[in-house]
Amino acid sequence: MVKESIGKGQLSSPLIVADKPCENGSSGGGDGGGEEEMGVSSATSVLVLSTLIAVCGSYVFGTAVGYSSPAESGIMDELGLSLAESAISSGRIADLIGRRGAMGFSEVFCLTGWLAVVFSKDAWWLDFGRLLIGCGMGLLSYVVPVYIAEITPKNLRGGFTTVHQLMICCGASITFLLGTLVNWRMLALIGTIPCLIQVVGLPFVPESPRWLARSGRWRDCEAALQRLRGENAFISREAAEIKDYTETLQRFSEATVLDLFQWTYARSLIVGVGLMVLQQFGGVNAIVFYASAIFISAGFSGRVGSIAMVAVQIPMTTLGTILMDKSGRRPLLLASAAGTFLGCFFVGISFLMQGHQGWKELGPIFALLGVLIYDGAFSLGMGGIPWVIMSEIFPINMKGSAGSLVTLVSWLGSWIISYAFNFLMKWSSAGTFFIFSSICGITVLFVAKLVPETKGRTLEEIQASMNPLSAKNKHSIP
Repeated sequence: MVKESIGKGQLSSPLIVADKPCENGSSGGGDGGGEEEMGVSSATSVLVLSTLIAVCGSYVFGTAVGYSSPAESGIMDELGLSLAESAISSGRIADLIGRRGAMGFSEVFCLTGWLAVVFSKDAWWLDFGRLLIGCGMGLLSYVVPVYIAEITPKNLRGGFTTVHQLMICCGASITFLLGTLVNWRMLALIGTIPCLIQVVGLPFVPESPRWLARSGRWRDCEAALQRLRGENAFISREAAEIKDYTETLQRFSEATVLDLFQWTYARSLIVGVGLMVLQQFGGVNAIVFYASAIFISAGFSGRVGSIAMVAVQIPMTTLGTILMDKSGRRPLLLASAAGTFLGCFFVGISFLMQGHQGWKELGPIFALLGVLIYDGAFSLGMGGIPWVIMSEIFPINMKGSAGSLVTLVSWLGSWIISYAFNFLMKWSSAGTFFIFSSICGITVLFVAKLVPETKGRTLEEIQASMNPLSAKNKHSIP
């Protein structure tokens, strides 16, 4: 619960320093007041360093995803990741011990897990190690995009947050390639390197100013914000907005998961959960995990097809990162969902062609084309943007509960599709991909009708506009 004095605004020192503009002058250096007046902030060295340290966790995530495929031949009893267990508590942990603390806590699980895999002598130790890595991944998948969204200015937030997805792609791709050169124990040992980098780097980056404000640590909030925006930056407007919005939310009692289902948060919940459900049920894990089998069944080399996927995935994710704060979230999501629809449709057509003698030769071409279109389109937007939007739309008092729920839904959907895919393929290969294609088509309509554009808006503006009852109590945010 929040202290009474904080709710009434009785602070030990003022959050906004009135004479700041006089100290910094009219220009205020590279991050000066003129830029803030226009709502533009530059990327400072502290902001870049903080983001890089945070996305080490994303790279760890990618190494875990990319580990299973190259290690499978060397581990007879390889077991899959377990993510749902820690997803349930991920938001709560990040709220209790802070974003930095949650990342450090997750790396304890990851480091212990990788070492258990390295020194495993039997299936039990392998199982235990992969379980610990899965717990760490469940926490990192939530806290990394939330931390980045909370520390970046509105004009840079989309691109910086999407680096999370880019580093997942890089981690998976590099691990896959390294797996062709080293054995599975050495590959697991290499997986500890990004964990150690993040653990060592976390003490040198600031905590999220919004989490500090929520905890009533106003001086620390202002100091962290000043570090992130630069010594000469004029932070009064942003600090005042964080303070005002946080104090409004502190009038409400501590939120639980059940509180999410109030009408107040209906739109945020529908958008956050809906995007995660559509992301997973659009078939991404089926295509990624079984890409080699799809290529082989369609008459292509599984290794060549997998390398082609890597060659498409990283450039398209990079392009999405660059375009995020230029074109906006909605156009990228719409283009991405339309591309995944087309990709799944082509793969479905390729399986239909196998039953027609005259068209059988075209089947492998359609399969390769479909998988690559899907992979590229998904990497452009649907892979990373749902996590960006999830980190933006929930108010700070609900972010822990909402983050736990959304992360759980995402990994539960991932498990359902991964488990059911083989059964669906036995039922009908073409029908399976036509189902995925239909879900991707529904995603286009969902984004067009319900998902807001968050580009160029502060977190407080986004959350107030999506939660009307909270906005009613907050006149300073439009």
